Amino acid sequence: MPTANLTRSETAARSAAVTVHDYRVELDLSGARDQDRAGFATTTTVAFDATIARTWLDFLGLSVESVTVNGQQVDVEYDGARLTVGGLSATNVVVVRATGEYSRSGEGLHRFLDPVDGATYLYTQYEPADARRVFACFEQPDMKAPFTFVVTAPSGWEVVSNRPAAVIEDDGAHQRVEFFPTLPISTYITAVAAGPYHRVESSWTRGELTIPLGVLCRVSLAGYLDADTLFDVTKQGLDFFAEHFDYPYPWGKYDQVFVPEYNLGAMENPGLVTFTEAYVFRGAATAAQYEGRANTILHEMAHMWFGDLVTMVWWDDLWLKESFADFMGALASVEATEWTDAWVAFANRRKAWAYLQDQLPTTHPIVADIPDLEAAKLNFDGITYAKGASVLKQLVAYVGRDEFFTGVRRYFRTHAFGNTTLADLLTELSADSGRDLAGWAQAWLQTSGMSTLTLDGGEIVQTDPRPHRLAVGLYDFDAAGDLALRERVELDIVEERTPVALAPAPLRLLNDGDLTYAKVRLDADSLATVERSLDRVTDPLARGLIWSALWNAARDGELEVGRYLTMARDFAPAETNMALLTAVLSNASFAVNHYLPAAERDRWRGEWLESCWATLHSSEPGSGAQLAWARATATAATFDGRHAADIRSILLGDTPAPQGLPLDPDLRWALWTALAATDAATAADLNAELAQDDTASGRTAHRRALAARPDAEVKAAAWASALGDTTLTNDHLDAVITGFRAGGRRDLIARYDDEYFAVLRTVWEQRSIEIARRIVDGLFPAGDSLEPVDAWLADHADAPGALRRLVIEQRDHLARDLRVRAVAG
Repeated sequence: MPTANLTRSETAARSAAVTVHDYRVELDLSGARDQDRAGFATTTTVAFDATIARTWLDFLGLSVESVTVNGQQVDVEYDGARLTVGGLSATNVVVVRATGEYSRSGEGLHRFLDPVDGATYLYTQYEPADARRVFACFEQPDMKAPFTFVVTAPSGWEVVSNRPAAVIEDDGAHQRVEFFPTLPISTYITAVAAGPYHRVESSWTRGELTIPLGVLCRVSLAGYLDADTLFDVTKQGLDFFAEHFDYPYPWGKYDQVFVPEYNLGAMENPGLVTFTEAYVFRGAATAAQYEGRANTILHEMAHMWFGDLVTMVWWDDLWLKESFADFMGALASVEATEWTDAWVAFANRRKAWAYLQDQLPTTHPIVADIPDLEAAKLNFDGITYAKGASVLKQLVAYVGRDEFFTGVRRYFRTHAFGNTTLADLLTELSADSGRDLAGWAQAWLQTSGMSTLTLDGGEIVQTDPRPHRLAVGLYDFDAAGDLALRERVELDIVEERTPVALAPAPLRLLNDGDLTYAKVRLDADSLATVERSLDRVTDPLARGLIWSALWNAARDGELEVGRYLTMARDFAPAETNMALLTAVLSNASFAVNHYLPAAERDRWRGEWLESCWATLHSSEPGSGAQLAWARATATAATFDGRHAADIRSILLGDTPAPQGLPLDPDLRWALWTALAATDAATAADLNAELAQDDTASGRTAHRRALAARPDAEVKAAAWASALGDTTLTNDHLDAVITGFRAGGRRDLIARYDDEYFAVLRTVWEQRSIEIARRIVDGLFPAGDSLEPVDAWLADHADAPGALRRLVIEQRDHLARDLRVRAVAG
């Protein structure tokens, strides 16, 4: 539908002419358990002032039954996305009665049937613009209003929204729950969840303010829900933000619900934060997983102020909430929880995401130019999150921590329940710091790209010059033989070349302490030291920066891939920080399968599998490292079948698993998928495993493993399913695509390259943007030539900008693969 997209200019005109007073949204979900029922009744009553005679409400649903304007029923003018309303007065009340559609893509009101117990669960997900899939509304962030939700649902269900329930009427079959009105919020952060959720309660108190806390998940996952740990992090975060923001938590309650088939890590709906169920660990989890979950909890909590209380006017300033939340999540983790090394994961993993995104031809400034919603959808990326957070970390050092938080507090008080732009924030941050931030904003927020820093004799050289405050760490061997910090030199650099006086040292580490945002290179002597003694670097942040420097150099073709892999093989077994270990294992696997020419790739696939297998068996029993190496073994075994018989014997119970290794369902499925991809598991094997784990996760993994089998008919069926089966859920689509690509079997899937390019436009036009994005990215041909994609781009200059962006980014990834392979060859 061409009108489903919304542009910045037309929404700005609408908000200038329309002022919303309040919404009342009534949803009838009483028939949700009937899976044959596609839709639900939705009624919106919206009161607003207008200076124009006609405007439109946004709605993506099955039908619109009636529209009433100021008490008069009018003709329905609905094109499937926009509902035009005319005859407006200065003050208006519009009532829209319509039928929404239950979602299977994670957009709008998602409906999930739990295979374990047959229970139905519902939840909403709207960002950036899917509230219109549930109720008619003015779908843009600057048209805030109070919302009153009224939900009819089966009796016995938990029904939750942004606010506590005000009235509950229950006749024994159905319940009608009316919630207290919200404070003024944007449409995209309203929320409803309904179903027989398992609920655990607690509370948080600070002074006279007491906030009820709730944690919810599906009943079939209740045995895995570590609610006490979740509440601990939640309370620590609320304490931290209450102290640093000096603005009382405004949303009345704090529910956190873990939901199935979720497209995101989490979403900051005020009073009802939604999370992926992946954070409810069905089996063993590493410290990195717990740390990552805590970071996400705190990220979403920061949004209660950054994004919910004060919201950007339009998606250009998406960074105003996401960059801050990413920064605050790491800061709160370090200062308020047990995860005091959270900056290590941030430096090595979150910034890696930003570095990758910032080197694509589609990179953009942190303050981006977002002309429409399709562009907004694709800007939830490493620039907006991790680069923005990196820059904010530098800003805090630049203006001073106390001055930064003073400005933030004034920002909240000045703009509470309103909408802002970059200028509003800079005004508040400049007031106490005494610094003019216009130049800083131009250099860091309004330009794209990054600097690469190197040591050249007595100078620091930077490409793409920017102002940096950074440190150079001089590391030397101590009496115990460890590489420890001997001296740190801090300086400001602006120009392309900056003289610096550094004493000789075995390891000279640029950006020590991770003060700035830039790629760094190790000089030749430091690289030689690292190749011999990386495991002797005692500081985990320094190790993280070294691992990051090595990976970036390998990705750029400046460090031989074999040298990187050798260091990964030699030093990863000794890595004690689980976030770093997880990243190195992932990067090494990626390097083997993307950055090596065919002959070297085959050799390294075997060598890397042998290394993973050996380290798995030598790791401390029951440790997080053992689990990480087991997962790495499963990944490596997907490409090389030399240990297939050993793995099969372990899975069938004929051979004991390594001592202490929890062979939980997720790990078992990873290993079965490896066997399937190397033709060492049959459909009967996989069906037998499903019988032991007939859960939602098990069914998804079963699809993935079935599609992984190296058989031409299997691949044909997977291809047809991914493109043509519109009943696949978002998770099931991912599983089919991942299985189709498993093992890198170009001999079986290259035949679909031409069809991929032939159907791209049709996929984009006929599928939702979330589903289309998964298909475009997931099925992109990883061939040996850029010619097919270049031809498509040349022939489709008129394709939607968001589609072209995805294709251009995939082209760039392939071009890098080919470029680095050529260097390695």
